[in-house]
Amino acid sequence: MYENNEKFFKASVARPFLLALAVSFTVMLHPATGIGDQEAASKQPATSSNRPIRDRCGMVLTIGQTQGDLQGTDDKVIQAGIEYLNRLGGGTLRILPGVYDLRNAIYLRPNVVVKGLGEKTVLRKADGAVTPLTKDSDWFEYGVQVKDAAGFMPGAGIMLRSKKGEGDWQYDVRSATVTAVDGDTIFLDRVAKENFWVEKNATAATICPILTAENVDNVVVEDIVLDGNRDENEHINGNFAGAVFIQHCNRWQFKNVTAQNYNGDGFSFQVCDDIQFHNCKALNNADLGFHPGSGSQRPVFRNCTARGNSQGIFFCWGVSDGLAEDCILLENAKYGVSIGHRDTDNIIRRCKIERNGEVGILFRIEGGEFRSGHRNRIENCIVRDNGSGSSGIGIDIQGITRDITVRNTKLENTAGENQKVGIRISREAERIILQDNTFENSPVDIQDQRPKND
Repeated sequence: MYENNEKFFKASVARPFLLALAVSFTVMLHPATGIGDQEAASKQPATSSNRPIRDRCGMVLTIGQTQGDLQGTDDKVIQAGIEYLNRLGGGTLRILPGVYDLRNAIYLRPNVVVKGLGEKTVLRKADGAVTPLTKDSDWFEYGVQVKDAAGFMPGAGIMLRSKKGEGDWQYDVRSATVTAVDGDTIFLDRVAKENFWVEKNATAATICPILTAENVDNVVVEDIVLDGNRDENEHINGNFAGAVFIQHCNRWQFKNVTAQNYNGDGFSFQVCDDIQFHNCKALNNADLGFHPGSGSQRPVFRNCTARGNSQGIFFCWGVSDGLAEDCILLENAKYGVSIGHRDTDNIIRRCKIERNGEVGILFRIEGGEFRSGHRNRIENCIVRDNGSGSSGIGIDIQGITRDITVRNTKLENTAGENQKVGIRISREAERIILQDNTFENSPVDIQDQRPKND
């Protein structure tokens, strides 16, 4: 009798526990901590049962130029809306039609949805200014003295830079917001943190991203155009800014977002996991269209377009388990896709990669086998007419690259002899699988530089 009662007691306790665990696990499956479920939850009558109301329903706040909960035409009104929702734990910011001129980045907060009305909602970077520093600034100072403070104003974004090497990424950089301007002195909202000295050609510029965040998770951006006003702004490397620039952020979704005409990268994310892009476009940016940055895991690009940039998708350092599917990467100045330093286990599937200036898909030369991009797959793609100069290669597998699979892919040349080589395999590459690919009008289908006994 005691044994049976004990079994009954254990079963009675276990069933509710398992049910609660299942419910908890189901809730955990939803990205963005339930942002996407708030609208669904709100459609169900709260009094439909005797269950307690435990689902959060986030506020919808409207920003407009002549109507809405908050009204204005610049970054300040949009940032005010973001901060208001952040105080409430998140919600949806709807931005009504218009061109909003931004002198500073929009700093996004956790659990927020930013939603425009497609091409009718444009966030545009205002004209920029750049000036040299006239006095050394040390790392602990809140201000800099400059040659010409015109173009700098309270509330504007500012970037301090000083050279520390030859590359575009070899700068000391500090991004901040201008709090005051007194003659030729610009005051900042944070200390310089680095030394910005005249002898290192230190400058101050009104460079900032359009959308940015650091250490912020669970954000959705939808139906909006980001315009970088490229001709009127200083160039900046994508490791420091972009039309979108986020660092150490996880579980973001971009849907129907266009990043265009930025004097740098379109979308740049550094050390960010599970960033997804659906039907997004990177158009005519000076540098990289999509820049999954160092250490970023599981990026996803679906039905995206990169056109007119220097490169379409650039897998940076240690980007793994990524997916580019049904994308169009065309007419970029150099490469459609670039894969290199420890970029492993990524898939390029059903993409059209055509008319890029040098190479369709490039596997970069890296410093040894450990640093190379191994175990990547290209499947069911069209690689066409890449190369307007001396390169002209569809897929170029360079360096000590291992375990690359190219399957069911069509490599063709229709424009003279632009794409001179369909697939080139370097002398040091190993375990390259080519399966069921087709070649049309290629002067050279496969240029295999490996020794014949490999």
